Amino acid sequence: MIKIISAETFVNRRTTKKATTDTITATVSAIISDIINRGDKALREYTEKFDGCTLDHFELPISALDDALNNIDPEFADIMRCAAKNIEAYHRRQVRTGFEMTPAQGIILGQRITPLKRVGLYIPGGTAAYPSSVLMNVLPAKIAGVDEIIIVTPPSKSGAINPGILAAAKIAGADRVFTIGGAQAVAALAYGTETIPRVDKITGPGNAYVAEAKRQVFGIVGIDMIAGPSDILIIADESAQPQFVAADMLSQCEHGSDSPAVLVTTCSQLASKVKDELETQLNALPRKDIARQAIDNHGMIIVASSLDQAFDISNELAPEHLEILLEAPMNYLDKVKNAGSVFLGKHTPEALCDYYAGPNHTLPTDGTARFSSPLTVDDFIKKSSYTYYSKEALLKSASDVIRFAEEEGLCAHAKSVEKRIEMP
Repeated sequence: MIKIISAETFVNRRTTKKATTDTITATVSAIISDIINRGDKALREYTEKFDGCTLDHFELPISALDDALNNIDPEFADIMRCAAKNIEAYHRRQVRTGFEMTPAQGIILGQRITPLKRVGLYIPGGTAAYPSSVLMNVLPAKIAGVDEIIIVTPPSKSGAINPGILAAAKIAGADRVFTIGGAQAVAALAYGTETIPRVDKITGPGNAYVAEAKRQVFGIVGIDMIAGPSDILIIADESAQPQFVAADMLSQCEHGSDSPAVLVTTCSQLASKVKDELETQLNALPRKDIARQAIDNHGMIIVASSLDQAFDISNELAPEHLEILLEAPMNYLDKVKNAGSVFLGKHTPEALCDYYAGPNHTLPTDGTARFSSPLTVDDFIKKSSYTYYSKEALLKSASDVIRFAEEEGLCAHAKSVEKRIEMP
């Protein structure tokens, strides 16, 4: 049963990120080394070991995506198309353009925006198949102008891929799909094998082994983030409906047994009602065992003395999802300093953005919203600066540059300027 505590007794126990176990670290390191050394042969063996199937080919033909879209429930296909339009419209507003400036005669400064050449998107499969993650990862990459978008997703024991994932890949415009999963898929994307091309960046959610693999290959390739358990924090007062609050807390708890759900409220009566409502709704959930562990071990209701105190607690926890269930919620948006995504008002459940509204659902977890952001088009581009100086412009700045270099003890830097001003 969830605990109710006062704000004065609240202690943020998430300030220290949980370390990956030595077993996971060692296992993933061995898998990565094996993929580097043995390529596709090792990949096949790990697919047999972890996914229980033997594959002759890892890559699916593009026709498989067409078939999936043609054969899934037409109503669901239309819903995904509608969601894709919303996601695309939102992310197109994020597109950057370069710039050029001429601060003085003979000087040109600028910035170029270049899309990544090839990206790999990890999409969970099996019992946890998320077509929404396909849309949320492929569409920003497509909008950014990435040349080649590759999806990797683990197969079932029969070697099949969830048709919803394939249909979403077709709708979003993925270029290639490979039936591989786990740390071995991350390793294959990072280093390449005989049949899996090396990518520039890997994005997408996964289990602890996938997250650890992304951590270990970072630097060889880019990654979006190392995601932890999904979490939610709700700020509410006496105007909030306890049924809504409980339902939204449980919407995250069903993700996993370690998913935190926190209510911060100024109303002790609401706290008690939500506690009771959680118990009522829990019993009706298909994933009630998972949600029960999450709410009992990682859930919390905090009674604050004021809304200012409530927002202070929220900003300290830096939640992945923040719901503001207050009257006139837009009036409180400026109080939010740390949050992955903010949901305003009683008619805006977090689930809206998980699937449909448009903002990305790949968000910073574990309090990392203090310094990181949701997945955006920016994750799939590079920014390069460029500089041009005429001889006359260099002469005007030369003495300053030489002095700076000499102050840092880098004489060769100074000489590279001196040589140019010495030449006629």
